[in-house]
Amino acid sequence: MIRLGVPSKGRLMEQSFDWFAARGVTLSRAGSDREYAGRVEGAENVALVLLSAGEIPRELRAGRIHLGVTGIDLIREKLAGWRSHVEEVAPMGFGHADLILAVPACWSDCEDLDDFATIARDFRAAHGFRLRIATKYHRLVRAWLSAGEVADYQLVDSQGATEGTVANQTAEAIADITSSGATLRANHLKVIAAEPILRSQAVLFRSLAAGDEGEVRAFAARLGL
Repeated sequence: MIRLGVPSKGRLMEQSFDWFAARGVTLSRAGSDREYAGRVEGAENVALVLLSAGEIPRELRAGRIHLGVTGIDLIREKLAGWRSHVEEVAPMGFGHADLILAVPACWSDCEDLDDFATIARDFRAAHGFRLRIATKYHRLVRAWLSAGEVADYQLVDSQGATEGTVANQTAEAIADITSSGATLRANHLKVIAAEPILRSQAVLFRSLAAGDEGEVRAFAARLGL
């Protein structure tokens, strides 16, 4: 039995259901919105498991699900050496978002990563502590800043509304996922650097630990992949 993990609520769940339906496989909840099991029609020996998008990387790594729908950002943030744990089956064409670094819009002298590195160095000299960046994506942000030779900063964990941390004076900058940029602008923030830290979208991933590779590939072929 192939276990398929899909986000349990919101737009990601709806778009996932639509994606599979367009390929002849109908997914639905088994009962109320509080239940986390589901039904699969149009494919045999497939069980639907509804999980949060953030749980799906962990379940794929453990081999408790064979296939899972989640964002590239979550896979690469949560799974060190992610290529050893999962394989991309197919990009799904929705859930597009960029992981970006943003600073106060009033920082007129900060337009790229070199500017940011200079400001961070001067900030430490002036204040006696490192410039704080609020983020949920510690692994990805740290690697990106290291590649850009930025050293004078500290990451502070944000599990709530990251965009508000600058206004609340708990951080000087943020690194977060954005799609339209409207929330950033509403909080008087601007994106720096020409390229984002990561371009993300929803992807169907296969667990390398779950086994049953033949059944999984047969199901992928049923989907036309």
